[in-house]
Amino acid sequence: MKILVPTKRVPDPDQRVKPTADGRAIDTDGVSFVPNPFDLIAIEEALRLRENDGSIEVVTVGIGVDDYEKELRTTLAMGADRALLVETDELLDPWNVASALQAVIEREQPDLVLMGKQAVDDDSNQAGQFLAAKLDWPQATFISKIAIADGAATIDRETDAGIESASLKLPAVITVDLRLNEPRYASMLQIMKAKKKPVERIALADLGVTAQPRIEMVGVEVLSSKRDCQMLSSVDELIQKLRDEAQVL
Repeated sequence: MKILVPTKRVPDPDQRVKPTADGRAIDTDGVSFVPNPFDLIAIEEALRLRENDGSIEVVTVGIGVDDYEKELRTTLAMGADRALLVETDELLDPWNVASALQAVIEREQPDLVLMGKQAVDDDSNQAGQFLAAKLDWPQATFISKIAIADGAATIDRETDAGIESASLKLPAVITVDLRLNEPRYASMLQIMKAKKKPVERIALADLGVTAQPRIEMVGVEVLSSKRDCQMLSSVDELIQKLRDEAQVL
């Protein structure tokens, strides 16, 4: 059995980012990048499934620039068997990411695609759903529990109404939520070993995929966190303020 885990390279959430001078993109000068935290949860779960079934192969894939290799080596240090970098300098929207992943899946023939429900930079939450639609595979989203047996996945997924249980035949696309697990930390020894492992590279064009942008970034801004606090003497005054002065964005 083979599990494919797509990953995304995102700006480190613990640092401040700013827009470029023209306000059309994020200024990446001096910005450090990390694997998307939701994708690390997917990798961790794939590794746990492999621990229960030694025949499972875990393959991670990233789509992006040459420097993406560093983040892919993090997945190797965690324990992934192989890593594949689809090289492109283009910024791909979720539809084009799904198109690239579809080509990778046709090449790798995995039994399961396990991926983060969203990326923390754009929070689109679309790539997994697009991918399942393009493959015509069953899908489950926002899962908090998974078990694999007899060619099927039994999952619990988080919904606004509570936990929903379901079963779906493999191959399938499954996106993971925060409460599924706690990703492991790679030891220094594992990190050093990962530096020697090969990362396979393939150009986006060599997969037969041509990017067709469907989203245009028109502007990026940093919102102010300043607050205008006022002390009011009564509930009636509060109601008047809310009715007459509050601005609904």
